[in-house]
Amino acid sequence: MKTRRSLSLLAASALLALAPASARSQERERPPEPEAPRPFKLPTPTRFTLPNGLKVSLVPYGTIPKALVRLTVQAGNADDPAGQTWMTDLTGDLLLEGTKTRSASRIAQDAAAMGGAVAVQAGENLTTVGGEVLSEFAPRMVDLVADVVRNPAFPEAELARLKANLARNLSIAKSQSGQMAAEAFRAAMYPGQSYGRLFPAPEALQGYTLANAKAFWSGHYGADRSTLYVVGVFDARVTEAAIRRAFGGWAKASAPAAAAPKPSTVRTLTVVDRPGASQSTVWLGMPVVDPSHPDYVALAVTNALLGGFFGSRITSNIREQKGYTYSPSSQLSVRRQGAFWAEVADVTTNVTGASIKEILAEIGRLRAEPPSATELKGIQNYLAGTFVLRNSSRTGIAGQLQFLALHGLPDSFLSGFVARVHAVTPEEVTRLVKTYIKPEEMTLVVVGDRKAIDDQLKPYQPPAAP
Repeated sequence: MKTRRSLSLLAASALLALAPASARSQERERPPEPEAPRPFKLPTPTRFTLPNGLKVSLVPYGTIPKALVRLTVQAGNADDPAGQTWMTDLTGDLLLEGTKTRSASRIAQDAAAMGGAVAVQAGENLTTVGGEVLSEFAPRMVDLVADVVRNPAFPEAELARLKANLARNLSIAKSQSGQMAAEAFRAAMYPGQSYGRLFPAPEALQGYTLANAKAFWSGHYGADRSTLYVVGVFDARVTEAAIRRAFGGWAKASAPAAAAPKPSTVRTLTVVDRPGASQSTVWLGMPVVDPSHPDYVALAVTNALLGGFFGSRITSNIREQKGYTYSPSSQLSVRRQGAFWAEVADVTTNVTGASIKEILAEIGRLRAEPPSATELKGIQNYLAGTFVLRNSSRTGIAGQLQFLALHGLPDSFLSGFVARVHAVTPEEVTRLVKTYIKPEEMTLVVVGDRKAIDDQLKPYQPPAAP
């Protein structure tokens, strides 16, 4: 026997079936109206600077009893000495191999006892050292991070192993089409500069010495080029005292900071031969403004619309409509005092030229005609939503504060980001594409089977020099 509940469900289903199909379709397809955009509110940091130049930001955030302790040092791959690419990486790896009072295993054990771990991450402009721990151990984590960066032991016995690890990573990277294309693109975009050197030569890497790493550390690691972030739940008074005690005697850095990048604005084409490849990897881009420029946020909106998310124009064209590629994307790649825009795609070999043609066509279409207000609104909602999500964690907040410091931006850049995203107009998008996405300044790199793609690339050869 059916229950009353099952009979009710059957009756409801029958009534639904009698409703007009068009009404049911409209009911299913009508999405809820989005709420008005809410501005991102940065938790108010407490900032101070030690006499030696170390900058500190204490940011109370959340209710979970954990705290992130992260030191950022303005020392990255852009600072690698000529002929010593990845010296930043080797130096960072050595920091975790022990201090004058702790072995590598002791560093790991001490961090684990606090509910966390210490990690070193080398980047283009910054190296970060630190990790998350239970709240009551934030002052002890400050002490541990200070010991790691101020008193490294640089054990000779670990050097060969660490270089072997880097050599293995290098070998893997150099075998991948995407990494090969990125290397050639950066070399063409930043010719003769540290920003243009993505990978070391294998023989150079094998020649790196402990003295090289010590020299890099002593010259680039210093209080005046560093910022300490503590984000989460912690005792601010006790933590500040620990910071002053642990870092107060740290000396300043002696090496000069990396020079600002000077990107090429000359149209170039670089082909890296990969005989027999079934796909071509395409990098197409040009220099644009960095985050300190008033156009940057609107340019981020423009990038998302053009190729920067799954529903973008270039993706819809060469993925959904043409089937040339699976996952193309564009990016605004930023560094201190510089940035470039690039579209990246792995495309089937026989449509290499056709793919480039369609990418340039989408750029041209947006230069000629503004997007609709509806299309733009969808992009703005996406960017505003993902921005807020990125900032809803301790690591996210620290990352955004690092971004502000690297580019010399005020806190209002974050608090006003959502409003500026939604203030972009269709006409402004077209203005930005005309101003910055210039095919005449295009750096084009293709990694693929040269015999199969050379004829396809003839239309994209740069003009002959006068």
